[in-house]
Amino acid sequence: MILPLITFLPLVGALLLMLIPREEESILRGTALFFTLATFVISLGLLPDFDGANFSHVIDWTWIEALGVHFHLGVDGISLWLVLLTTFLMPIVLFSTGTSITKKVREFAIAMLVLESGMIGTFLALDLFVFYVFWEIMLIPMYFIIGIWGGDRRVYASIKFVLYTMVGSLLMLVAIIYIYVRHHDASNTWTFDYFTLSRVVLSTREQMYCFLAFGLAFAIKVPLFPFHTWLPDAHVEAPTAGSVILAAVLLKFGTYGLLRFAMPFFPRAMVEMAPYLAIASVIGIVYGSLVAFAQTDIKKMIAYSSVAHLGFVVLGLSMWNAKAIDGAVYQMLAHGISTGGLFLAIGVIYERRHTRRLEEFGGLMAVMPRYTAVFMIITLASVGLPGLSGFVGEFLVLVGTFGAYKTWPHGGPIFYAHPKILAVVAATGVILSAVYMLYLFQKMFFGPLSNPRNRGLKDLSNRELAVFAPMLLMAFWLGLYPSTFLSAIDPAVRRTIAEFQHKVMIKVPEGEKARLMPEGGGPEPVKHKEELDDKF
Repeated sequence: MILPLITFLPLVGALLLMLIPREEESILRGTALFFTLATFVISLGLLPDFDGANFSHVIDWTWIEALGVHFHLGVDGISLWLVLLTTFLMPIVLFSTGTSITKKVREFAIAMLVLESGMIGTFLALDLFVFYVFWEIMLIPMYFIIGIWGGDRRVYASIKFVLYTMVGSLLMLVAIIYIYVRHHDASNTWTFDYFTLSRVVLSTREQMYCFLAFGLAFAIKVPLFPFHTWLPDAHVEAPTAGSVILAAVLLKFGTYGLLRFAMPFFPRAMVEMAPYLAIASVIGIVYGSLVAFAQTDIKKMIAYSSVAHLGFVVLGLSMWNAKAIDGAVYQMLAHGISTGGLFLAIGVIYERRHTRRLEEFGGLMAVMPRYTAVFMIITLASVGLPGLSGFVGEFLVLVGTFGAYKTWPHGGPIFYAHPKILAVVAATGVILSAVYMLYLFQKMFFGPLSNPRNRGLKDLSNRELAVFAPMLLMAFWLGLYPSTFLSAIDPAVRRTIAEFQHKVMIKVPEGEKARLMPEGGGPEPVKHKEELDDKF
Protein backbone atom coordinates (compact mmCIF):
# COMPACT_ATOMS: atom_id res chain seq x y z
CA MET A 1 0.00 0.00 0.00
CA ILE A 2 2.99 2.32 0.20
CA LEU A 3 2.90 3.22 -3.52
CA PRO A 4 -0.69 4.54 -3.68
CA LEU A 5 -0.04 6.33 -0.39
CA ILE A 6 2.94 8.33 -1.65
CA THR A 7 1.18 8.89 -4.99
CA PHE A 8 -2.02 10.36 -3.60
CA LEU A 9 -0.93 11.89 -0.27
CA PRO A 10 0.15 15.17 -1.98
CA LEU A 11 -3.19 15.23 -3.79
CA VAL A 12 -5.00 14.86 -0.46
CA GLY A 13 -2.95 17.79 0.80
CA ALA A 14 -3.99 19.84 -2.24
CA LEU A 15 -7.66 19.12 -1.53
CA LEU A 16 -7.21 20.11 2.12
CA LEU A 17 -5.56 23.40 1.12
CA MET A 18 -8.72 24.34 -0.76
CA LEU A 19 -10.55 24.45 2.57
CA ILE A 20 -8.08 26.88 4.18
CA PRO A 21 -8.74 30.62 3.62
CA ARG A 22 -6.17 32.16 1.30
CA GLU A 23 -5.44 34.87 3.88
CA GLU A 24 -3.90 32.26 6.22
CA GLU A 25 -0.58 32.15 4.40
CA SER A 26 1.47 30.68 7.24
CA ILE A 27 -1.03 27.83 7.70
CA LEU A 28 -1.12 27.21 3.95
CA ARG A 29 2.67 27.04 3.73
CA GLY A 30 2.93 24.85 6.81
CA THR A 31 0.26 22.43 5.60
CA ALA A 32 1.82 22.07 2.16
CA LEU A 33 5.25 21.53 3.70
CA PHE A 34 3.83 18.92 6.09
CA PHE A 35 2.34 16.86 3.26
CA THR A 36 5.53 16.95 1.20
CA LEU A 37 7.65 15.99 4.21
CA ALA A 38 5.23 13.19 5.10
CA THR A 39 5.41 11.91 1.51
CA PHE A 40 9.22 11.90 1.66
CA VAL A 41 9.34 10.08 5.00
CA ILE A 42 6.86 7.45 3.81
CA SER A 43 8.76 7.01 0.54
CA LEU A 44 11.85 6.02 2.53
CA GLY A 45 9.90 2.87 3.41
CA LEU A 46 10.67 1.66 -0.11
CA LEU A 47 14.34 1.12 0.79
CA PRO A 48 14.42 -1.73 3.35
CA ASP A 49 15.00 -5.12 1.71
CA PHE A 50 14.60 -3.59 -1.74
CA ASP A 51 15.18 -5.97 -4.66
CA GLY A 52 16.39 -3.80 -7.49
CA ALA A 53 16.21 -6.55 -10.10
CA ASN A 54 12.44 -6.97 -9.84
CA PHE A 55 9.44 -4.75 -9.31
CA SER A 56 8.56 -4.36 -5.64
CA HIS A 57 5.56 -3.09 -3.63
CA VAL A 58 3.36 -3.90 -6.63
CA ILE A 59 -0.36 -3.14 -6.45
CA ASP A 60 -2.81 -4.07 -9.19
CA TRP A 61 -6.41 -2.87 -8.87
CA THR A 62 -9.04 -3.11 -11.59
CA TRP A 63 -10.08 0.35 -12.71
CA ILE A 64 -11.99 0.22 -16.03
CA GLU A 65 -12.66 -3.47 -16.55
CA ALA A 66 -14.28 -3.14 -19.98
CA LEU A 67 -11.14 -1.52 -21.40
CA GLY A 68 -8.67 -3.66 -19.48
CA VAL A 69 -7.38 -0.71 -17.47
CA HIS A 70 -5.82 -1.50 -14.10
CA PHE A 71 -4.42 0.84 -11.50
CA HIS A 72 -1.09 -0.97 -11.58
CA LEU A 73 1.92 0.51 -9.78
CA GLY A 74 5.37 -0.88 -9.05
CA VAL A 75 8.93 0.27 -8.42
CA ASP A 76 12.27 -1.22 -9.47
CA GLY A 77 15.89 -0.09 -9.29
CA ILE A 78 15.45 2.33 -12.20
CA SER A 79 12.42 4.18 -10.84
CA LEU A 80 13.25 3.92 -7.11
CA TRP A 81 15.79 6.73 -6.93
CA LEU A 82 13.82 8.95 -9.30
CA VAL A 83 10.81 8.68 -6.99
CA LEU A 84 12.98 9.44 -3.97
CA LEU A 85 14.58 12.37 -5.81
CA THR A 86 11.08 13.79 -6.37
CA THR A 87 9.93 13.35 -2.76
CA PHE A 88 13.29 14.66 -1.48
CA LEU A 89 13.20 17.87 -3.52
CA MET A 90 9.57 18.90 -3.05
CA PRO A 91 9.78 19.93 0.64
CA ILE A 92 13.08 21.71 -0.03
CA VAL A 93 11.56 23.67 -2.90
CA LEU A 94 8.42 24.59 -0.96
CA PHE A 95 10.50 25.66 2.05
CA SER A 96 12.58 27.90 -0.22
CA THR A 97 9.54 29.86 -1.43
CA GLY A 98 8.91 31.64 1.86
CA THR A 99 9.93 35.02 0.46
CA SER A 100 9.82 34.47 -3.31
CA ILE A 101 6.14 33.49 -3.68
CA THR A 102 3.92 36.17 -2.12
CA LYS A 103 0.83 36.22 -4.36
CA LYS A 104 -1.77 33.46 -4.65
CA VAL A 105 0.11 31.35 -2.13
CA ARG A 106 -2.71 28.84 -1.74
CA GLU A 107 -3.00 28.28 -5.47
CA PHE A 108 0.77 27.89 -5.80
CA ALA A 109 0.92 25.30 -3.02
CA ILE A 110 -1.97 23.37 -4.57
CA ALA A 111 -0.26 23.39 -7.99
CA MET A 112 2.98 22.07 -6.47
CA LEU A 113 1.21 19.25 -4.62
CA VAL A 114 -0.77 18.18 -7.69
CA LEU A 115 2.47 18.29 -9.67
CA GLU A 116 4.14 16.00 -7.14
CA SER A 117 1.32 13.44 -7.39
CA GLY A 118 1.54 13.51 -11.18
CA MET A 119 5.31 13.02 -11.20
CA ILE A 120 5.33 10.16 -8.69
CA GLY A 121 2.46 8.41 -10.47
CA THR A 122 4.25 8.64 -13.82
CA PHE A 123 7.39 7.01 -12.41
CA LEU A 124 5.39 4.20 -10.79
CA ALA A 125 2.75 3.42 -13.43
CA LEU A 126 2.81 -0.11 -14.86
CA ASP A 127 -0.32 0.36 -16.95
CA LEU A 128 0.11 2.44 -20.11
CA PHE A 129 -3.31 4.09 -19.71
CA VAL A 130 -2.46 5.10 -16.13
CA PHE A 131 0.99 6.22 -17.26
CA TYR A 132 -0.53 8.51 -19.89
CA VAL A 133 -3.04 9.95 -17.41
CA PHE A 134 -0.30 10.85 -14.93
CA TRP A 135 1.91 12.11 -17.79
CA GLU A 136 -0.79 14.62 -18.76
CA ILE A 137 -1.68 15.51 -15.15
CA MET A 138 1.81 16.78 -14.39
CA LEU A 139 1.77 19.16 -17.38
CA ILE A 140 -1.21 21.15 -16.10
CA PRO A 141 0.21 22.48 -12.81
CA MET A 142 3.57 23.31 -14.43
CA TYR A 143 1.70 25.30 -17.08
CA PHE A 144 0.07 27.38 -14.34
CA ILE A 145 3.27 27.67 -12.29
CA ILE A 146 5.06 29.23 -15.27
CA GLY A 147 2.06 31.19 -16.54
CA ILE A 148 0.98 32.77 -13.22
CA TRP A 149 4.13 33.08 -11.10
CA GLY A 150 6.66 33.49 -13.92
CA GLY A 151 8.45 36.49 -15.41
CA ASP A 152 7.39 39.10 -17.93
CA ARG A 153 7.10 36.63 -20.85
CA ARG A 154 5.47 33.94 -18.74
CA VAL A 155 2.38 33.47 -20.93
CA TYR A 156 4.50 32.94 -24.05
CA ALA A 157 6.80 30.50 -22.25
CA SER A 158 3.96 28.50 -20.67
CA ILE A 159 2.04 28.15 -23.94
CA LYS A 160 5.22 27.11 -25.77
CA PHE A 161 5.93 24.53 -23.07
CA VAL A 162 2.45 23.02 -23.38
CA LEU A 163 2.35 23.04 -27.18
CA TYR A 164 5.70 21.27 -27.51
CA THR A 165 4.92 18.61 -24.93
CA MET A 166 1.31 18.07 -26.08
CA VAL A 167 2.37 17.36 -29.69
CA GLY A 168 4.68 14.59 -28.53
CA SER A 169 2.14 13.31 -26.00
CA LEU A 170 -0.62 12.92 -28.58
CA LEU A 171 1.65 10.95 -30.91
CA MET A 172 2.59 8.72 -27.98
CA LEU A 173 -1.11 8.16 -27.24
CA VAL A 174 -1.66 7.01 -30.84
CA ALA A 175 1.21 4.52 -30.48
CA ILE A 176 -0.16 3.25 -27.14
CA ILE A 177 -3.56 2.62 -28.71
CA TYR A 178 -1.89 0.88 -31.67
CA ILE A 179 -0.03 -1.56 -29.39
CA TYR A 180 -3.24 -2.06 -27.40
CA VAL A 181 -5.15 -3.04 -30.54
CA ARG A 182 -2.35 -5.22 -31.95
CA HIS A 183 -2.21 -7.16 -28.69
CA HIS A 184 -5.95 -7.73 -28.91
CA ASP A 185 -5.53 -9.01 -32.47
CA ALA A 186 -2.98 -11.57 -31.24
CA SER A 187 -4.64 -12.61 -27.97
CA ASN A 188 -8.28 -11.52 -28.16
CA THR A 189 -7.95 -9.70 -24.83
CA TRP A 190 -7.91 -6.00 -24.05
CA THR A 191 -5.25 -4.72 -21.68
CA PHE A 192 -2.94 -1.78 -21.09
CA ASP A 193 -0.73 -3.77 -18.69
CA TYR A 194 2.95 -2.92 -19.06
CA PHE A 195 4.23 -6.49 -18.72
CA THR A 196 1.64 -7.92 -21.08
CA LEU A 197 2.12 -5.31 -23.80
CA SER A 198 5.90 -5.58 -23.50
CA ARG A 199 5.51 -9.18 -24.74
CA VAL A 200 4.00 -7.97 -28.03
CA VAL A 201 6.49 -8.26 -30.89
CA LEU A 202 5.65 -6.13 -33.91
CA SER A 203 7.21 -6.13 -37.34
CA THR A 204 10.23 -3.90 -37.85
CA ARG A 205 8.23 -1.29 -39.75
CA GLU A 206 5.55 -1.16 -37.05
CA GLN A 207 8.23 -0.86 -34.37
CA MET A 208 9.83 2.03 -36.24
CA TYR A 209 6.59 4.01 -36.44
CA CYS A 210 5.74 3.38 -32.77
CA PHE A 211 9.30 4.10 -31.67
CA LEU A 212 9.23 7.43 -33.50
CA ALA A 213 5.93 8.33 -31.80
CA PHE A 214 7.18 7.43 -28.32
CA GLY A 215 10.65 8.77 -29.06
CA LEU A 216 9.41 12.18 -30.17
CA ALA A 217 7.41 12.60 -26.95
CA PHE A 218 10.43 11.64 -24.87
CA ALA A 219 12.95 13.60 -26.97
CA ILE A 220 10.91 16.78 -26.51
CA LYS A 221 10.73 16.14 -22.78
CA VAL A 222 14.49 15.57 -22.37
CA PRO A 223 14.89 17.93 -24.38
CA LEU A 224 17.11 16.36 -27.02
CA PHE A 225 18.65 18.49 -29.77
CA PRO A 226 16.96 19.86 -31.91
CA PHE A 227 13.75 19.76 -29.80
CA HIS A 228 15.23 21.88 -27.03
CA THR A 229 14.06 25.39 -27.92
CA TRP A 230 11.17 25.44 -25.42
CA LEU A 231 13.48 24.82 -22.46
CA PRO A 232 15.40 28.14 -22.13
CA ASP A 233 12.16 30.15 -22.31
CA ALA A 234 10.45 27.95 -19.73
CA HIS A 235 13.41 28.11 -17.34
CA VAL A 236 13.99 31.85 -17.65
CA GLU A 237 10.33 32.75 -17.13
CA ALA A 238 9.49 30.16 -14.47
CA PRO A 239 9.78 31.08 -10.78
CA THR A 240 12.74 29.54 -8.97
CA ALA A 241 10.64 26.68 -7.58
CA GLY A 242 9.33 25.87 -11.05
CA SER A 243 12.82 25.94 -12.56
CA VAL A 244 14.15 23.57 -9.89
CA ILE A 245 11.41 20.97 -10.40
CA LEU A 246 11.48 21.37 -14.17
CA ALA A 247 15.24 20.74 -14.35
CA ALA A 248 15.59 18.23 -11.54
CA VAL A 249 12.56 16.00 -12.20
CA LEU A 250 10.38 16.83 -15.21
CA LEU A 251 13.18 16.58 -17.78
CA LYS A 252 13.97 13.07 -16.50
CA PHE A 253 10.68 11.73 -17.79
CA GLY A 254 12.06 11.87 -21.31
CA THR A 255 15.09 9.73 -20.53
CA TYR A 256 13.10 7.51 -18.16
CA GLY A 257 10.53 6.91 -20.88
CA LEU A 258 13.20 5.91 -23.41
CA LEU A 259 14.57 3.32 -20.99
CA ARG A 260 11.27 2.06 -19.58
CA PHE A 261 9.14 2.00 -22.74
CA ALA A 262 10.86 2.73 -26.06
CA MET A 263 13.82 0.40 -25.56
CA PRO A 264 12.05 -2.78 -24.32
CA PHE A 265 8.88 -2.32 -26.41
CA PHE A 266 10.57 -1.66 -29.76
CA PRO A 267 14.05 -3.25 -29.66
CA ARG A 268 14.55 -3.69 -33.40
CA ALA A 269 13.65 -0.03 -33.95
CA MET A 270 16.07 0.86 -31.16
CA VAL A 271 18.82 -1.00 -33.03
CA GLU A 272 18.09 1.06 -36.14
CA MET A 273 17.69 4.40 -34.37
CA ALA A 274 20.49 4.16 -31.81
CA PRO A 275 23.13 5.85 -34.03
CA TYR A 276 20.77 8.74 -34.70
CA LEU A 277 20.01 9.15 -30.99
CA ALA A 278 23.70 9.00 -30.16
CA ILE A 279 24.63 11.60 -32.78
CA ALA A 280 21.85 13.93 -31.62
CA SER A 281 22.95 13.54 -28.00
CA VAL A 282 26.61 14.33 -28.79
CA ILE A 283 25.56 17.38 -30.83
CA GLY A 284 23.45 18.44 -27.86
CA ILE A 285 26.40 18.04 -25.49
CA VAL A 286 28.70 20.26 -27.56
CA TYR A 287 26.02 22.68 -28.76
CA GLY A 288 24.48 23.12 -25.29
CA SER A 289 27.90 23.80 -23.78
CA LEU A 290 28.90 26.36 -26.40
CA VAL A 291 25.58 28.21 -26.26
CA ALA A 292 25.68 28.19 -22.45
CA PHE A 293 29.09 29.87 -22.54
CA ALA A 294 27.68 32.62 -24.79
CA GLN A 295 24.84 33.57 -22.42
CA THR A 296 24.75 36.75 -20.34
CA ASP A 297 21.66 35.69 -18.36
CA ILE A 298 22.78 33.32 -15.58
CA LYS A 299 19.54 31.36 -15.56
CA LYS A 300 19.62 30.85 -19.32
CA MET A 301 23.21 29.63 -19.03
CA ILE A 302 22.15 26.91 -16.58
CA ALA A 303 19.17 26.05 -18.80
CA TYR A 304 21.44 25.36 -21.77
CA SER A 305 23.77 23.38 -19.53
CA SER A 306 20.85 20.98 -18.97
CA VAL A 307 20.76 20.29 -22.71
CA ALA A 308 24.42 19.26 -22.48
CA HIS A 309 24.17 17.21 -19.28
CA LEU A 310 21.10 15.30 -20.42
CA GLY A 311 22.86 14.63 -23.72
CA PHE A 312 25.14 12.34 -21.69
CA VAL A 313 22.08 10.48 -20.42
CA VAL A 314 20.69 9.85 -23.92
CA LEU A 315 24.15 8.83 -25.14
CA GLY A 316 24.38 6.23 -22.38
CA LEU A 317 20.91 4.88 -23.14
CA SER A 318 21.81 4.59 -26.84
CA MET A 319 24.65 2.15 -26.10
CA TRP A 320 22.46 -0.51 -24.34
CA ASN A 321 25.32 -1.88 -22.25
CA ALA A 322 25.18 -2.03 -18.46
CA LYS A 323 27.94 0.49 -17.71
CA ALA A 324 26.55 3.14 -20.03
CA ILE A 325 22.95 2.77 -18.87
CA ASP A 326 23.99 2.62 -15.19
CA GLY A 327 25.81 5.89 -15.81
CA ALA A 328 22.78 7.36 -17.59
CA VAL A 329 20.44 6.61 -14.68
CA TYR A 330 23.04 7.87 -12.21
CA GLN A 331 23.46 11.06 -14.22
CA MET A 332 19.72 11.67 -13.97
CA LEU A 333 20.06 11.76 -10.18
CA ALA A 334 23.25 13.82 -10.19
CA HIS A 335 21.81 16.37 -12.60
CA GLY A 336 18.73 16.69 -10.40
CA ILE A 337 20.86 17.61 -7.41
CA SER A 338 23.44 19.85 -9.06
CA THR A 339 21.19 21.75 -11.49
CA GLY A 340 18.39 21.98 -8.93
CA GLY A 341 20.92 23.47 -6.51
CA LEU A 342 22.15 25.94 -9.12
CA PHE A 343 18.64 27.21 -9.81
CA LEU A 344 18.03 27.60 -6.08
CA ALA A 345 21.28 29.56 -5.79
CA ILE A 346 20.36 31.81 -8.71
CA GLY A 347 16.99 32.43 -7.05
CA VAL A 348 18.76 33.70 -3.93
CA ILE A 349 20.74 36.37 -5.77
CA TYR A 350 17.74 37.29 -7.93
CA GLU A 351 15.64 38.00 -4.83
CA ARG A 352 18.31 40.41 -3.61
CA ARG A 353 19.15 42.17 -6.88
CA HIS A 354 16.19 41.44 -9.21
CA THR A 355 18.56 40.84 -12.08
CA ARG A 356 20.30 37.83 -13.58
CA ARG A 357 22.65 39.73 -15.90
CA LEU A 358 26.16 38.41 -15.41
CA GLU A 359 27.77 41.83 -15.90
CA GLU A 360 25.88 43.12 -12.84
CA PHE A 361 27.96 40.96 -10.51
CA GLY A 362 31.57 40.62 -9.44
CA GLY A 363 33.45 40.35 -6.16
CA LEU A 364 30.50 38.85 -4.28
CA MET A 365 32.85 36.74 -2.17
CA ALA A 366 33.70 39.85 -0.14
CA VAL A 367 30.12 40.38 1.03
CA MET A 368 28.57 36.90 0.71
CA PRO A 369 31.15 34.29 1.85
CA ARG A 370 28.52 31.68 2.80
CA TYR A 371 26.79 32.04 -0.54
CA THR A 372 30.15 31.79 -2.30
CA ALA A 373 30.99 28.51 -0.58
CA VAL A 374 27.60 26.98 -1.39
CA PHE A 375 27.72 28.12 -5.02
CA MET A 376 31.26 26.78 -5.37
CA ILE A 377 30.35 23.27 -4.18
CA ILE A 378 27.30 23.09 -6.45
CA THR A 379 29.35 24.40 -9.39
CA LEU A 380 32.04 21.77 -8.87
CA ALA A 381 29.34 19.09 -8.62
CA SER A 382 27.91 20.28 -11.93
CA VAL A 383 31.26 20.16 -13.75
CA GLY A 384 31.94 16.62 -12.53
CA LEU A 385 34.72 17.04 -9.97
CA PRO A 386 35.64 13.58 -8.56
CA GLY A 387 34.09 13.19 -5.12
CA LEU A 388 30.95 15.10 -6.09
CA SER A 389 27.73 14.01 -7.78
CA GLY A 390 28.47 14.86 -11.41
CA PHE A 391 31.55 12.69 -11.85
CA VAL A 392 30.28 9.10 -11.50
CA GLY A 393 27.47 9.23 -14.05
CA GLU A 394 29.43 10.94 -16.81
CA PHE A 395 32.43 8.68 -16.22
CA LEU A 396 30.31 5.53 -16.52
CA VAL A 397 28.60 6.83 -19.66
CA LEU A 398 31.94 7.58 -21.33
CA VAL A 399 33.44 4.23 -20.31
CA GLY A 400 30.33 2.37 -21.48
CA THR A 401 30.26 4.28 -24.77
CA PHE A 402 33.94 3.69 -25.49
CA GLY A 403 33.56 0.01 -24.71
CA ALA A 404 30.48 -0.48 -26.88
CA TYR A 405 32.36 -0.62 -30.19
CA LYS A 406 32.25 -4.44 -30.33
CA THR A 407 28.49 -4.78 -29.89
CA TRP A 408 27.02 -1.53 -31.19
CA PRO A 409 25.67 -1.01 -34.73
CA HIS A 410 27.85 1.73 -36.17
CA GLY A 411 28.19 3.03 -39.65
CA GLY A 412 25.46 3.52 -42.19
CA PRO A 413 24.50 5.29 -45.39
CA ILE A 414 24.15 8.72 -43.79
CA PHE A 415 27.03 9.01 -41.34
CA TYR A 416 29.72 7.02 -39.63
CA ALA A 417 29.01 6.91 -35.91
CA HIS A 418 31.69 4.92 -34.10
CA PRO A 419 31.32 4.63 -30.30
CA LYS A 420 34.98 5.56 -29.75
CA ILE A 421 34.54 8.76 -31.77
CA LEU A 422 31.29 9.54 -29.97
CA ALA A 423 32.99 9.05 -26.59
CA VAL A 424 35.88 11.36 -27.51
CA VAL A 425 33.56 14.11 -28.78
CA ALA A 426 31.28 13.74 -25.75
CA ALA A 427 34.29 14.02 -23.44
CA THR A 428 34.88 17.53 -24.78
CA GLY A 429 31.57 18.40 -23.16
CA VAL A 430 33.12 17.73 -19.76
CA ILE A 431 35.86 20.23 -20.57
CA LEU A 432 33.42 22.78 -21.96
CA SER A 433 31.25 22.39 -18.86
CA ALA A 434 34.20 23.31 -16.68
CA VAL A 435 34.95 26.29 -18.93
CA TYR A 436 31.56 27.98 -18.76
CA MET A 437 30.75 27.08 -15.14
CA LEU A 438 34.13 28.21 -13.78
CA TYR A 439 33.88 31.34 -15.94
CA LEU A 440 30.48 32.02 -14.35
CA PHE A 441 31.88 31.48 -10.86
CA GLN A 442 34.91 33.70 -11.50
CA LYS A 443 32.81 36.54 -12.93
CA MET A 444 30.32 36.49 -10.06
CA PHE A 445 32.54 36.05 -7.02
CA PHE A 446 36.11 37.18 -7.75
CA GLY A 447 37.59 40.51 -8.72
CA PRO A 448 36.76 43.92 -7.28
CA LEU A 449 33.31 44.68 -5.87
CA SER A 450 32.84 47.37 -8.49
CA ASN A 451 29.03 47.60 -8.56
CA PRO A 452 27.90 49.74 -5.60
CA ARG A 453 24.51 47.97 -5.56
CA ASN A 454 26.23 44.77 -4.45
CA ARG A 455 27.98 46.22 -1.41
CA GLY A 456 25.03 45.94 0.93
CA LEU A 457 23.93 42.45 -0.07
CA LYS A 458 23.08 40.16 2.82
CA ASP A 459 24.69 36.75 3.03
CA LEU A 460 22.69 33.53 3.29
CA SER A 461 20.34 33.41 6.25
CA ASN A 462 20.03 30.35 8.47
CA ARG A 463 16.78 29.53 6.68
CA GLU A 464 18.51 29.61 3.31
CA LEU A 465 21.39 27.50 4.63
CA ALA A 466 18.81 24.95 5.76
CA VAL A 467 17.53 24.82 2.18
CA PHE A 468 20.98 24.14 0.72
CA ALA A 469 22.29 21.78 3.41
CA PRO A 470 20.47 18.63 2.19
CA MET A 471 21.38 19.44 -1.42
CA LEU A 472 25.08 19.67 -0.53
CA LEU A 473 24.86 16.48 1.51
CA MET A 474 23.42 14.59 -1.45
CA ALA A 475 26.04 16.07 -3.81
CA PHE A 476 28.79 14.56 -1.62
CA TRP A 477 26.92 11.29 -1.02
CA LEU A 478 26.40 10.69 -4.74
CA GLY A 479 30.06 11.44 -5.37
CA LEU A 480 31.64 9.48 -2.52
CA TYR A 481 29.31 6.48 -2.09
CA PRO A 482 27.94 5.60 -5.55
CA SER A 483 27.42 1.96 -4.57
CA THR A 484 24.51 3.11 -2.38
CA PHE A 485 22.59 3.87 -5.57
CA LEU A 486 24.20 1.57 -8.14
CA SER A 487 23.45 -1.53 -6.05
CA ALA A 488 19.75 -1.00 -6.85
CA ILE A 489 20.17 0.50 -10.33
CA ASP A 490 22.45 -2.13 -11.88
CA PRO A 491 20.25 -5.25 -11.40
CA ALA A 492 17.24 -3.50 -12.95
CA VAL A 493 19.36 -2.25 -15.85
CA ARG A 494 20.76 -5.72 -16.52
CA ARG A 495 17.24 -7.20 -16.46
CA THR A 496 16.09 -4.59 -18.99
CA ILE A 497 19.08 -5.25 -21.26
CA ALA A 498 18.49 -9.02 -21.10
CA GLU A 499 14.83 -8.57 -22.07
CA PHE A 500 15.87 -6.24 -24.88
CA GLN A 501 18.46 -8.68 -26.27
CA HIS A 502 15.99 -11.54 -26.05
CA LYS A 503 13.21 -9.72 -27.86
CA VAL A 504 15.42 -8.22 -30.57
CA MET A 505 16.07 -11.75 -31.85
CA ILE A 506 12.43 -12.14 -32.87
CA LYS A 507 11.46 -11.18 -36.39
CA VAL A 508 7.84 -10.74 -37.44
CA PRO A 509 7.38 -10.58 -41.23
CA GLU A 510 5.51 -7.55 -42.54
CA GLY A 511 1.75 -8.05 -42.65
CA GLU A 512 1.67 -10.93 -40.14
CA LYS A 513 -0.01 -10.87 -36.75
CA ALA A 514 2.00 -9.60 -33.83
CA ARG A 515 3.79 -12.35 -31.93
CA LEU A 516 3.53 -12.79 -28.17
CA MET A 517 6.47 -13.84 -26.06
CA PRO A 518 5.36 -16.46 -23.48
CA GLU A 519 5.25 -15.25 -19.89
CA GLY A 520 8.37 -16.12 -17.95
CA GLY A 521 9.85 -18.24 -20.70
CA GLY A 522 11.68 -18.10 -23.97
CA PRO A 523 9.97 -16.68 -27.02
CA GLU A 524 8.82 -18.49 -30.07
CA PRO A 525 10.99 -16.47 -32.39
CA VAL A 526 11.94 -16.53 -36.00
CA LYS A 527 15.67 -16.31 -35.43
CA HIS A 528 17.67 -14.16 -37.76
CA LYS A 529 21.23 -14.48 -36.52
CA GLU A 530 22.73 -13.64 -39.89
CA GLU A 531 20.91 -10.33 -39.96
CA LEU A 532 21.97 -9.53 -36.40
CA ASP A 533 25.58 -10.40 -37.19
CA ASP A 534 25.51 -7.56 -39.71
CA LYS A 535 24.25 -5.19 -37.03
CA PHE A 536 26.33 -6.07 -33.98
